Amino acid sequence: MAVTNDVATDRRVLRHAATLSEAGAMVTVVGRRLRDSLPVEGDVACHRMRLLFRRGVGFYAEYNIRLMLYLLVHRCDLVYANDIDTMPACRMAACLKRKPLVMDVHELFPEVPELVDRPKVKLFWQRLDDRLMPRANVRITVCDSLAQYYRQRLGVDLTVVRNIAPRHEVVEVEKREPAHDNLKVLLYQGCVNKGRGVDWAIDAMGLLPDCRLVIAGGGDLLEAMKLRAQATPWADRITFTGRLSPDQLAQLTPTADVGLVMLEDMGLSYHMALPNRIGDFVAAGVPLVVSDLPEMARAVRLFRIGDVMEAPGPEALASSVHRVLQRRWSAADFAAARADMDWNVEKTKLTDAVGAALTKQQTQNQ
Repeated sequence: MAVTNDVATDRRVLRHAATLSEAGAMVTVVGRRLRDSLPVEGDVACHRMRLLFRRGVGFYAEYNIRLMLYLLVHRCDLVYANDIDTMPACRMAACLKRKPLVMDVHELFPEVPELVDRPKVKLFWQRLDDRLMPRANVRITVCDSLAQYYRQRLGVDLTVVRNIAPRHEVVEVEKREPAHDNLKVLLYQGCVNKGRGVDWAIDAMGLLPDCRLVIAGGGDLLEAMKLRAQATPWADRITFTGRLSPDQLAQLTPTADVGLVMLEDMGLSYHMALPNRIGDFVAAGVPLVVSDLPEMARAVRLFRIGDVMEAPGPEALASSVHRVLQRRWSAADFAAARADMDWNVEKTKLTDAVGAALTKQQTQNQ
């Protein structure tokens, strides 16, 4: 399995790798190692490469060359690419070794916010996506909107495997003890990147004097958001934890009173996103405030597990938080959502899709 991050905090990839291992496969996750990389937890085999470049053209070129060499010299029965940025090396190695190729898409890479104002770079990734996606033997994605997009654009079918945490990954706190300062805890967990609404959350704290904001994660804008928070009169009510391991995050999530899942409508990737954080908060019994974007708003409205922001921005965010905090929540409020967001169902779709590709390959080789 190939991924361009450092694996340690990519719970989706680790979850898929663990599931395939439990099904009998010998899985190796190939990623990269950064100076501040955390150890990779769990029993999944992992190879992390130290690269000269950290971003840009140099990074993607170096990563794919190194990945292809690794794949060519190591035995494998199947190549598993996570997102289009790993696909060039995976596709070439799969062809040369005559092995089946899985393409797992968790976002529309050509439509990420970082490429909105870079038309030439966006066009490059779009053409690569259009060319390589149909050539995968198995195609997987995280939500119906992405599957429909590829069906309409390229005429290919994708298996939807939602990114949902098994319940044992999150420790539920049935009765939360009030914090020593009696402030309600708002939790943002995830990358601190462009378009993630972290700036909204910081600014909204001026309208939420009875709340404390915890921002758990790292990213390109982490230092900028720290400076933004420090410049406010309510800086003492904002905490940055930095990057956390999956186990640390599992302990933190249930301590929140409200889970924040905000995205700006910047490109189709965010517009159609179904962040894994929704499943994490549901598993922990934490009500949500989400942006009014199709997949996440549908989940919250269908199961009545929180509030959908009426508009982008800190004022709308504060209003949604007020509405959520006015209600008393219990485990029963999340029962229907938990029954639907069941990893035992999702993982079967994953193992069936990968197993079918391996079976077909074995039949062809006989």
